Amino acid sequence: MTLAPELTARLELFAAIEGGSKYWSNEIDIHGPIEVRDRLRAGVYTDAKHSSVRISERLLSLLGEEVLAEIERAHGEFITPESSDWPEPLNDLAAIPIGLIIRGHRENVQYLTQSISIVGTRNPTNYGATIASDFAAGFVDRDWAVISGGAYGIDAAAHRGALLAEGVTCAVLAGGISKNYPSGHERLFEEITHDGILISEVMPQVPAIPVRFLTRNRIIAALSKGTVVVEAAFRSGSLRTARDAAEIFRPVMAVPGPINSPTSEGCHRLVGERLAELVTSVPDILELVMPMATE
Repeated sequence: MTLAPELTARLELFAAIEGGSKYWSNEIDIHGPIEVRDRLRAGVYTDAKHSSVRISERLLSLLGEEVLAEIERAHGEFITPESSDWPEPLNDLAAIPIGLIIRGHRENVQYLTQSISIVGTRNPTNYGATIASDFAAGFVDRDWAVISGGAYGIDAAAHRGALLAEGVTCAVLAGGISKNYPSGHERLFEEITHDGILISEVMPQVPAIPVRFLTRNRIIAALSKGTVVVEAAFRSGSLRTARDAAEIFRPVMAVPGPINSPTSEGCHRLVGERLAELVTSVPDILELVMPMATE
């Protein structure tokens, strides 16, 4: 199979460059993937800050056809900003992904155009888990998709709430689609693959490491019309997702909890800093993300 030159270049760059780089995203936007790939191979870039030499060395051993074959062996598909079903909201990011690997029914990508992100702590109270699940089901009942990060806690509750309501849910992973991180969610990921979609910005066998959780958060924030934080510690990765959403002018909402609950400190912090609106129901959220929405 002969691939289009631009697709070939994007596949090779995707496999060589760590996601979330504003510098490389900007270079590709200005010069196009083919020219950036060729410049890297020729050693034109020498900036150590952006790992240019390491990327150049990796590119010398990469072939687009082999990269795509690896993705397909993992039952994934590769989409790019040139794809007809590319989620346009991602183009609001300062670091637009070079491409994305998706696993699941590709037609479910279209449902992400009307979606909400629900995120929060990995160690929720029963209250937080119930709220996340109920909110997710409420959105599904209104034909919205639910996006989260596939982690333990609030993320899992949101995904399961959407699945139980027989709706579409999307998990944006910090690692590859073959890594099943966290491993305890193997069954959940299979269910999402069947009824929703998995999204990853790294190759299938790439592990989840701390920096990749931070870069994937921006994708969660950008894909949806708004982000709801349900229980988060005072310092939490969920707050990073909320700030990523605010940076691209997506509504951020936080669910209140008891004033003495550590798991709600992050939510109260967002409201106190006026970075988030306080919400207590799905209609509350809809009023903020779609002012004209009605019950």
